[in-house]
Amino acid sequence: MLRFLLVAALVILFLTTVGLILLGVEGVIGKVNKKRKDTSSLHIIQAMFRIILKVSGVKMNVIGQDRIPKDTAVLYVSNHRSYFDIVSGYTLVPGLTGFIAKKEMEKIPLLSQWMKNLYCLFLDRENLKAGLKTILEAISYVKSGVSIWICPEGTRNHGETMLPFKEGSFKIAEKSGCPIVPVAFFKTDDIYENHHPAIRMTEVTIQFGEPIEVASMSKEEKKALSHLVQGKIQEMYSEAAAKAAEEAARN
Repeated sequence: MLRFLLVAALVILFLTTVGLILLGVEGVIGKVNKKRKDTSSLHIIQAMFRIILKVSGVKMNVIGQDRIPKDTAVLYVSNHRSYFDIVSGYTLVPGLTGFIAKKEMEKIPLLSQWMKNLYCLFLDRENLKAGLKTILEAISYVKSGVSIWICPEGTRNHGETMLPFKEGSFKIAEKSGCPIVPVAFFKTDDIYENHHPAIRMTEVTIQFGEPIEVASMSKEEKKALSHLVQGKIQEMYSEAAAKAAEEAARN
């Protein structure tokens, strides 16, 4: 419970004082040099997330981070088990990356402003027209060099098998031609969700798969794209689960 209180205090402190001051500074920087502001906003949030992970006692076992292309924007596609997916995953991206989040998060003061600074988008799943507009914005961001991160299950899932992927978000890669980087999170829900409100020390595994070059795919291959990506993420997740079971058996 102590870790939860410390993390909550950190978040509140950041959003109401330090972060508020930094938002003002970032606004001034953005008027002079937008690229510099983008970079500094990324570094500020990555530093804040690293502090949260440290206080939470999270140890990350990262596999395949070197597979992420450094010279182009990508579409990260991951399973979704925890709020800590975003916190941990964002510390590992090499360049400016926006998450597609649920529409409700846009209503959270100050947090939503930081998200907008980092090109996050808010998806209204109940409004088809608004959802299409969000996808088109994401395509535009990728074409301008900003990576996008999506969790196509649409909600947090604690099962061993992923929920069916929402296929519409894959248009981001199809229309922009960017590579897809599959990402598997394992045990991130053991940090908080499985025993909330407590936050517990946890070793998690985050694995990045080989990039999938969508631009070179045929039309038929693109039709099966969501199933291909989901299969690769499920495979990485199952490998991590099997390895954890083996280690537990030895101990």
